[in-house]
Amino acid sequence: MLQRLESAVDAASIGLYRVAFGLLMFAGVIRFWLNGWIEALYIQPSMHFTYYGFAWVRPLPPAGMYAVFAAMAVAALLVAAGVYYRVAMAAFFLLFTYVELIDAANYLNHYYLVSLIAFLGIFLPLDRAFTLKRRDGPAEVPGWVLWTLRAQVGLVYFFAGVAKLDAEWLFDAQPLTIWFAANSDLPVIGPMLAWSWVPYVASWGAAFFDLTIVGWLLWRRSRPYAFAVVVVFHVLTIAMFNLGLFPWLMMVNATLFFAPSWPRRVKPPVRRDTRARVPVTLLGVYFAVQVLMPLRHHLYPGDAGRTEEASRFAWRVMLKEKAGFVVFHVTDDTGRRWEAYPRDYLSEIQTKMFATEPDMIRQLARHIRDDFTARGLTGVEVRAEAYVSTHGRPSAPLVDPNTDLAAARDGLSPRDWILR
Repeated sequence: MLQRLESAVDAASIGLYRVAFGLLMFAGVIRFWLNGWIEALYIQPSMHFTYYGFAWVRPLPPAGMYAVFAAMAVAALLVAAGVYYRVAMAAFFLLFTYVELIDAANYLNHYYLVSLIAFLGIFLPLDRAFTLKRRDGPAEVPGWVLWTLRAQVGLVYFFAGVAKLDAEWLFDAQPLTIWFAANSDLPVIGPMLAWSWVPYVASWGAAFFDLTIVGWLLWRRSRPYAFAVVVVFHVLTIAMFNLGLFPWLMMVNATLFFAPSWPRRVKPPVRRDTRARVPVTLLGVYFAVQVLMPLRHHLYPGDAGRTEEASRFAWRVMLKEKAGFVVFHVTDDTGRRWEAYPRDYLSEIQTKMFATEPDMIRQLARHIRDDFTARGLTGVEVRAEAYVSTHGRPSAPLVDPNTDLAAARDGLSPRDWILR
């Protein structure tokens, strides 16, 4: 097996993949800029929700944030062109990851995937084909380079499928029943989405798709049909949901499972057996982390879909339809009481996203405490009345209303103030 991974393969497929990835990232940056999201997400908010261990990450002043996105766009174009490739990919990874670490309210699974692909791309020779920089010798790479990218994409599909092996997804057809009803006015497919049995078929079909599509893409005989299914599947998600770049990224990722020489119109040159040792230890550590991260929610009590503990970085893609309501009750050491409302501190997007996330509720409680303390009050405590509705069911309390969340401990261990 190692001998096969070390043998050289045509670099054409990963070269074209690099071009598509770079252009897609460039388009994403321009989309952010034109939609005003740099201002709305990183400049206007008066506070940002941080990730554990990354509270030191802060947005730059307005001119700095626009400079970051401009540099990111340039780096993406250089990646696509294959010019100063490793430097450009490293710059893109650092800039993109920095932006995503600024505010956890902006977290999306495919942003995490972009960071991972960019990180791998720093170390993988993806610039051996389809570049503006001339290269001598055959366009080849060690086989393990291609399989590393395939494994990363495969893990995304696999764990997304495992997460769907859930009673609410399979037997209640939730949240697809809600989402399909909301899209029943779409042309052509809209009336079909209103049929009662369609969400059940779609729920089982989506789980089957995620769990098996990599195998169908790897099998040469089924590959053309599997890729067609990938395209149809993701085009439908584009039509029904506002998923941004994710469907396009996954369609591009699917091309990694084609034969290495597929982009060439003519037969590739005879390959030499230029073997390169597989970095077994490094890849083993990397993929061990990638396997353990989606499994870590089993270390926490209760339903991760409700508590949201360890739900990020786990490929739990679009599993729940949730809505929340939060109001904070503030007291000082004299016994005086106030109510504080999220809309007075957060942007519209943050207000929507934080209400179902206990760690964000705690962070806002601390921010409110600091705000009241800055007004000259002492002994400030902040408690939350937080309710969450899942799949349209009646709302239920999410956090202990008697806990001073401003003083609640931070960390990776289970939070005893979450009502499970």
